[in-house]
Amino acid sequence: MQIKRQPMGPYQTNCYIITVDGKDIIIDPGVDATKWVLENVTDPVAIVNTHGHFDHVWSNQEVKEKLDILLYTPKDDVFLLQNSTFMPDLPPSYPDFEVERDATVEIAGISVRFRHFPGHCPGCSTVEIADAMFSGDFIFEQSIGRVDFPYSSPKDMKDSLERFKKIEYDKAVYPGHGNPTTIAREQKNADYWIRSI
Repeated sequence: MQIKRQPMGPYQTNCYIITVDGKDIIIDPGVDATKWVLENVTDPVAIVNTHGHFDHVWSNQEVKEKLDILLYTPKDDVFLLQNSTFMPDLPPSYPDFEVERDATVEIAGISVRFRHFPGHCPGCSTVEIADAMFSGDFIFEQSIGRVDFPYSSPKDMKDSLERFKKIEYDKAVYPGHGNPTTIAREQKNADYWIRSI
């Protein structure tokens, strides 16, 4: 598996292109992501969102239409794709698949596992492909997603962190902002964040 990463827009939101067996999955095409995506895919098969915040989904529809591929979004965040509290001029996007909580979907023969970790927003999820977890705005290197936004829930974040602590394997974690980390490394920080929320 090959992973390409490019921070996008004013919040430096990581857009990823994951290539498995020559097929490309685009994760979180944010602000002005289209040009970079088009220049770095060879056989694109889908767009996947970790959640619905504007800086992660801004270029969803443009990339979807230019590449004629399908869009997968956690179902609890679909409402944010057409009605951003933070950014009223967000270009609306329309997912082809509203992904159920904790579902595993197959995209062009690639297994994609969604783990529902709400708190930052209702549909906040991690996306696991092979030996990598793409954590969106749930877990960062030595940090977690904010819980003071509209539709955030401190209680849900605490519950999500408790469940994150119980994952029994380690993988590389590629967050929505900043540098990669690992599940095991961030599990060590989970109790601190639970106490801090």
